[in-house]
Amino acid sequence: MASATTSPDNLSKVFKAYDVRGIVGEQLDEELARAAGSAYVEVLGIDALVIGYDMRPSSPSLAGAFADGATTAGADVTMIGLASTDQLYFASGHLGLPGAMFTASHNPAQYNGIKLCRAYAQPVGVESGLAEIRDRVAAVSTGSTNGAGSTNGAGSTNGRTGAVGNLDVLQAYAAHLLSLAPVTGRKLKVVVDAGNGMAGHTAPAVFDRLADQVDMVPMYFELDGTFPNHEANPIEAANLVDLQKRVLAERADIGLAFDGDADRCFLVDERGELVSPSTLTALIAARELAKEPGSTIIYNLITSRAVPEIVTELGGTPVRTRVGHSYIKAEMAETDAIFGGEHSGHFYFRDFWRADSGMLAALHAMAALAEADVPLSRLLEDYERYPLSGEINSTVEDQGAVLVALEKEYDARDGVTIDKLDGLSISHADWAFNVRASNTEPLLRLNAEGKDESTMARVRDEALAIIRGGK
Repeated sequence: MASATTSPDNLSKVFKAYDVRGIVGEQLDEELARAAGSAYVEVLGIDALVIGYDMRPSSPSLAGAFADGATTAGADVTMIGLASTDQLYFASGHLGLPGAMFTASHNPAQYNGIKLCRAYAQPVGVESGLAEIRDRVAAVSTGSTNGAGSTNGAGSTNGRTGAVGNLDVLQAYAAHLLSLAPVTGRKLKVVVDAGNGMAGHTAPAVFDRLADQVDMVPMYFELDGTFPNHEANPIEAANLVDLQKRVLAERADIGLAFDGDADRCFLVDERGELVSPSTLTALIAARELAKEPGSTIIYNLITSRAVPEIVTELGGTPVRTRVGHSYIKAEMAETDAIFGGEHSGHFYFRDFWRADSGMLAALHAMAALAEADVPLSRLLEDYERYPLSGEINSTVEDQGAVLVALEKEYDARDGVTIDKLDGLSISHADWAFNVRASNTEPLLRLNAEGKDESTMARVRDEALAIIRGGK
């Protein structure tokens, strides 16, 4: 009989589009982690894997249970211990092994989760194996596998029990990142806000190698999964206030903020102003195109239209995708793109196994700044073209009806184009916006931009009036 956490009803809630995530003890526990470890091995047919985990109090025990399930199913496990998500991706690529990362990223302290990948950091999402793993856990927990295997200690399906070993890859990870984006030029003063997350583990290893180049000012480097200072979610402006103040107080050249598992990075300039992830996408795209002219650059559809414009002007090929790492990584593989950026602060690199790395994005920003003789705000002026609204969430029960109303309203207007690659994208020569439904909540997410601030504000407010029922 299925337990509470391995019941089909709970599994449908915690297995998301790209990962497993839930409240520890209620939705995610060691029993589910152990079952997932066995199912992961059995569904993907793997014989070895690598596991890392973040600083949340529940992460070591959940990772250990997953390893137990994996070894019971016959796979050898390499534990890398405390790690950022991009450090786990490095281990997967460096060792050529599938991987599991225990983290709930930027979620509050009561959550945890599992991010899975195939060898060389290839994604495992609901369309690429995660649904089958979920269904396998459900089938075994309800006893409907017809003897095809077990997640309850009954033995492996290949006749052996795997072994567990330990490997420290932190220094190799740091060296690899710096080989991809060396920082040379003038010395910088850099404030780094780890948010009590895993950048407090990885940043010292990276910045110790830059001691002659960078004067680092650490903030909230203590690993603490209860997040005592602020949520480790830098996409929310409130969580960047401390960093903004510290950059000004230190007269720093740049501020860096990482999320809980350090796979995302956000910038603050020397004036304490927030830098749009679209602007950083354009900057890194320019650097990568200088290295390999004519390359393809991936951007998602809520990224500023400045990105494809700049890529085209620099002789590259911009390719637009849906939101989500599995879509971006798939498009990168198909097009051999050198780089991809998301407006959510995820940045993907072909030379990093097409995986995302907040630290590598930070190194690119620092490298560009160190090579320039102007402050960050001036350096980025060339990449900032259009005012952006940022993501605005609205609680909407009937999301479909609202999207229909939006389409009807704007379809009748001259000069407007509409597409439905991901949600509803409505474009005009002077402005554009996208409205998408959340995968997990009754929310619609609006991102708007315009040729100037007043145009953006007008379009933003018009769209919000329809979304929120004011029109």
